[in-house]
Amino acid sequence: MGIHEGTVIALVDDEAAVRKAIVRLFQLAGMTVHEFGSGTDFLKSLPFSHFDCLVLDMYMPVLHGIDVLQDRRFSKLQIPTVVITAHDAPETRETCLSMGVASYLCKPFDDDVLLQAVMEAVDC
Repeated sequence: MGIHEGTVIALVDDEAAVRKAIVRLFQLAGMTVHEFGSGTDFLKSLPFSHFDCLVLDMYMPVLHGIDVLQDRRFSKLQIPTVVITAHDAPETRETCLSMGVASYLCKPFDDDVLLQAVMEAVDC
């Protein structure tokens, strides 16, 4: 398993600084990243986009990560998903994993841990 040159990632996080850091990490790994500041913007893009993996923040204004995961537009596509969160809660973790999320990472996380989680999600 290695870095997937050309892998297309959707990154959904309401914090611009977090998005900027993760975009840079993925771009240095040879991945293409489409960033979204909200779950709503991500869901609106689905009819026009293809993503190999979704990196999804759990707690955002308006639509939480769970809302995105439960949205029918998203669920029918079965995009491998890595959840990232600064507010770990056992019930949220259990819900996400029961919905088929590939990884559930707590912020702050090491860059290599995130890259590994995305590579494993894409390889599934």
